[in-house]
Amino acid sequence: MNYERQPYRRCGRSGLLLPAVSLGLWHNFGGGKPLDGQRAIIRKALDLGITHFDIADRYGPPLGAAESAFGQIFRQDLRGLRDEIVVTTKGSNPMWDGPYGKGNSRKHLLATLDRSLERLGLDFVDIFYLHRDDPETPLEEQAATLDHMVRTGRALYAGVSNFSPERTAGIAALLRSLGTPLLVHQPPYSLLDRGIERSLLGVLEEEGVGCVVYSPLAQGLLTDRYLDGIPEDSRAAEGRFLTADKVTPEVLAFVRALGELAAARGQSVAQLALAWALRDPRVTSVLVGASSPEQLEANVAAVDRLGFTGDELAAVERAAKEAGVDA
Repeated sequence: MNYERQPYRRCGRSGLLLPAVSLGLWHNFGGGKPLDGQRAIIRKALDLGITHFDIADRYGPPLGAAESAFGQIFRQDLRGLRDEIVVTTKGSNPMWDGPYGKGNSRKHLLATLDRSLERLGLDFVDIFYLHRDDPETPLEEQAATLDHMVRTGRALYAGVSNFSPERTAGIAALLRSLGTPLLVHQPPYSLLDRGIERSLLGVLEEEGVGCVVYSPLAQGLLTDRYLDGIPEDSRAAEGRFLTADKVTPEVLAFVRALGELAAARGQSVAQLALAWALRDPRVTSVLVGASSPEQLEANVAAVDRLGFTGDELAAVERAAKEAGVDA
């Protein structure tokens, strides 16, 4: 473990520190991927000071495969490092047939977490997230279930993902009254998706809740991957979490402008985009995926230059406005 490679940032007003760049196991872990390749990415993550591994019950395919793959790697390679890593998972997702196989009822959430722990080969996860809000389940029940998970030792901390600002404030208040503070929110955030700036970040700051953002590279749009067309093996070509219609002339013009700004900073477009997301101290960590150890190493290099001048930030805003992508 190389703790010197990147900074660690406090998660809200808690005692927990997380690396500025964390590893998400959304896209490149699970069935159909060679286990040795997944192991190499995990090992590289540890070499880069990544202590935080973000998973969900549904990640695969098939469902649960990312948890199973990580569990196998943990048993073989990481068991002695359990106290040095943060493992998270999420529930809410449709996981099996019938009325109890999805949603945020106490019945489903406790069952899906127990199944996740079995696949992971762990006694507990460090953070359990509600993957999304469930308007059909009272917020009081959702909060009470998270509190129960922490009190029974299944999870150390409680988190939510994809909750509205209003519902985030509501569940934070409920959890605080139960004695289990809300640790963290996980929303999408990037130069192409800035919705959390409107009010969610303010709510998180007021409540003392951390923010771990996903899709900071907008599913690969904020890289140089699509500047010369849509590669056959890309997500956009496969329609996998990103469709070709999102690769618009406006987005490409913006990325080209970012490329000029990044080059002047000695960074790639991806590194600039990650550093930009981390410019706000309310953002605890950015989640990145990786298809290879080399790609992960390149992304973590974003931390080598996190600071922006006022002129650089103004240039980013100007480029977004000129390209018509200022969200």
